[in-house]
Amino acid sequence: MKKLLSLALLGLVLSGCVKGFDGSEPIQEPTPETTPTDPEVTDEEIKQHAEGVLGITIPANQDWISTESGTITINVTSAVTKVSVMAMVAQTDEEGETYNSMTILNQAETNNQSSVTLNYDVPKKNEGLYVAFYTEKGCYYKKVEGNSVTFDQVAAKTRAVTRTVSAPSGTFAISKIDTSFAAKRGWIPDERLYMLSDADYDRMKIAADPYSDEYKALVRDLVFAYLPPTKQENNLIQIMAAGYTDDDAYRITTGEEGPIVVSPIYKQDGADKYGNEVYNSDLYYYYFNPADMPSTADEQVAFLKSLPKYKLIPFNLCFEYKEDDILAKKASFAALYFGDSKTPTIGTEGTFKFPKGYKIGFMIRAKTVTEAPKKQGELYFDGRLNNKINTWPNFNKLNPTDPRATWLKINDRVLMCWESGTDRDFNDILLEVEGSVEPIYTTHEFEYNTYTFCFEDTKKGDYDLNDIVIKAKRINKTTVEYSIVACGAYDELCVRNINAGVIQDNVEIHSLFGVGAKQFVNTESGAEKHAAITAQKTVSESFSFLDAENQPFIYDLTTNLAIKLSTKGQDPHGIMIPFDFKYPTEKVCIKDAYTEFNNWGSNPILSTNWYTKPVEGKVYSK
Repeated sequence: MKKLLSLALLGLVLSGCVKGFDGSEPIQEPTPETTPTDPEVTDEEIKQHAEGVLGITIPANQDWISTESGTITINVTSAVTKVSVMAMVAQTDEEGETYNSMTILNQAETNNQSSVTLNYDVPKKNEGLYVAFYTEKGCYYKKVEGNSVTFDQVAAKTRAVTRTVSAPSGTFAISKIDTSFAAKRGWIPDERLYMLSDADYDRMKIAADPYSDEYKALVRDLVFAYLPPTKQENNLIQIMAAGYTDDDAYRITTGEEGPIVVSPIYKQDGADKYGNEVYNSDLYYYYFNPADMPSTADEQVAFLKSLPKYKLIPFNLCFEYKEDDILAKKASFAALYFGDSKTPTIGTEGTFKFPKGYKIGFMIRAKTVTEAPKKQGELYFDGRLNNKINTWPNFNKLNPTDPRATWLKINDRVLMCWESGTDRDFNDILLEVEGSVEPIYTTHEFEYNTYTFCFEDTKKGDYDLNDIVIKAKRINKTTVEYSIVACGAYDELCVRNINAGVIQDNVEIHSLFGVGAKQFVNTESGAEKHAAITAQKTVSESFSFLDAENQPFIYDLTTNLAIKLSTKGQDPHGIMIPFDFKYPTEKVCIKDAYTEFNNWGSNPILSTNWYTKPVEGKVYSK
């Protein structure tokens, strides 16, 4: 239904001029002849209509482009098997919380080459680019400064996880035995907690070498891009996909030399608001010889529950009382081996040298008196040992046996990322583990960046921008995946210029979804959800979504109109958004679904990340 060029402009179209609304598009196969409706409507009339609907004046320099392209050369060693260029983008959820996401723009196997060049398309509004280097020992990250990155620079600036850490001097012995909250509540009846004296914990505290500003920024960027601190983000999905659960939660295996050292580096718990939960918590650990682990699942859980739990870190010795959202490595604590008795006694002395090959598990004990007892209890990395301790409905989002932590490796440092309650963001406490441990190889994959193409199909539209919605991802240097995700049009439409798989130039879109014409697909909340129509296409290494020759467009079989992306000064009948865009629901204007759209529409330098700030209830919900 979107507009035809006037007859005066039709000649330009046929001679190759690209317009947002073209006349009958030359194609390789014949198109059914139909009569375009209202051919006299001009570009200017359409623009005036759009300005009336949106309530803005569209400037002549508004090109509706939120994307820019670039090229980066990545220099590698033979240890690197794959590289990715990634972008960090700030988002805002429906509750107004801001967080960062990291997405892959392009990637390639190195194939024993010493350098790889990647082209990429990135949101103009971004928080920085990173390169990921994949090796057999894990993934390494480097922030992009300029148009080249070298792997040697990453390795040289990061100390290895196996570096030697000196243990405290003197003798340390069990001074107190307590009963866990789980034992008092009958969940783990015989569980006992063992600890040193308060004075001994002061002696145990090791001054830590501080992180560089560069590494602190890297940790903050990657952790909170992978595990966003927002209630709207279900980070548990990421945690479970990583697979560090149940038996695989025990990634720490003791080595032969030196102590095992844990360093608190971050906490965020809304200290004053929620009762200083982390400050009033302690880190415990337990250990076992894998040879002693029973064979059946029930016996294994019973065995782990029966192990003595040893207090390693009182967090009040590491964090200030009101400290929140500060990333710094200030102090470390070394774990003690007290032998293999399940009932050690007061006075049992420990050694900082473990037998080789033991596994170590971790638990955080919350002791806050605010809203006790529901916030008091033991939270285990291994979800099989957990019971829910927080019943407040707003944060009661984890099942009793869900894990409360995951592993994350950032360059050569290994981190534990903890959930201190039950809101499932898993970024409340960050701990680094180092010393005499076997290497931990963890690689967490980020998602591919999504580029969303939104079209109106009428000359004078309602600008809900959901008549056709296409989402694309660049999988690697020569592969792009396209998905048609929505069709909010009555007219019969085709998507052209993809020509891959089932998405062919003359295949009508409704038929691909298995519905009849005039039926909306995935634009009405609560209606039947249809699976996306997906196909992968081989492209050149120089491919860019910004090149007009690569851009999909729609062809209206009902009106014989070809609707392409909007160009400079036109109405926004077709726009590409470099983001997994939540498009408006049926009949909801883009300006109402995104309240900052008009800022950008009337001035292209304002609110350039408008598309990250949807209005709850105004956008399509999966």
